[in-house]
Amino acid sequence: MRFVRYDADQLGLLTDDGDGIVALNDRLGIDAEDPLVEYIDGDYDASEYADAEPDHAVEDVEIGSPVGRPGKVIAAPLNYENHIEEALSDRDITTDEWFSIKDKGYFLKAPSSVVGPDHGIELPFTDRRTDHEIELAFVMEGDVKDVPAEDAWDHIFGYTILLDISLRGDQDRSNRKSYDTFTVIGPCVTTADDIDDPQDLQMELQLNGERRQYENTGDMVYTCADVVQYASLGATLETGDVITTGTPEGVSELSDGDTIDAEIESVGEMTVDVTERDVSYAEADVQKGGQE
Repeated sequence: MRFVRYDADQLGLLTDDGDGIVALNDRLGIDAEDPLVEYIDGDYDASEYADAEPDHAVEDVEIGSPVGRPGKVIAAPLNYENHIEEALSDRDITTDEWFSIKDKGYFLKAPSSVVGPDHGIELPFTDRRTDHEIELAFVMEGDVKDVPAEDAWDHIFGYTILLDISLRGDQDRSNRKSYDTFTVIGPCVTTADDIDDPQDLQMELQLNGERRQYENTGDMVYTCADVVQYASLGATLETGDVITTGTPEGVSELSDGDTIDAEIESVGEMTVDVTERDVSYAEADVQKGGQE
């Protein structure tokens, strides 16, 4: 099944053709600001409505992030060999030497940066490079801590597309990847039972119709389960937390008016528009202030 959140707090199932939505709130008795989290934690079963006639056309509603406000967005850095090489050869991407998740761990993205595809991306500054990064992400089910990798698969509810939008520079990753609209998730969460092998999915991102990123998830350095294991060391992962697994090579700069088309095999596809605020980083730079 492919779950979508639409019109702020409505939960639905995406039809097989991707054009329609079967409404679930009234059918299941769900009344929550984050209905997918309520569904995962509750005693609900949407499977009987999987073949129902759609109640809405996708084009008539606003598609949000499947989880509106995750408790945590956990991200794995430099998890594809080809992107590691790309990053080290372009100091705008990273000023670090080579490292792995085992060396420096994951980083966190602010939940307030999460939006759905219909919201779009807003570039914060006219004078700072901001790049796109397509990633396979997943939504956690249940509370889990210190889980072995071989058991991690049992705690993944489903898979989704995540665009990790990244302001380049020397700031901490969690800073420059947490601006509003910098975590685009959607358009749906495809349940784990509908994905034969999450480590064999083709990803593609096109920018204004030109392919920029094209990679199979089998080329990850650390698998989805590895990332869950590491993230759960000493920290409790909770229902609705989103974990994202890194981007392959091909990242490039975004500009005002761009359109991103992102697709992951068997998971979904989404189109996201890019706009820009008329603000320069130089003018917005923090100055030391004082009290009068």
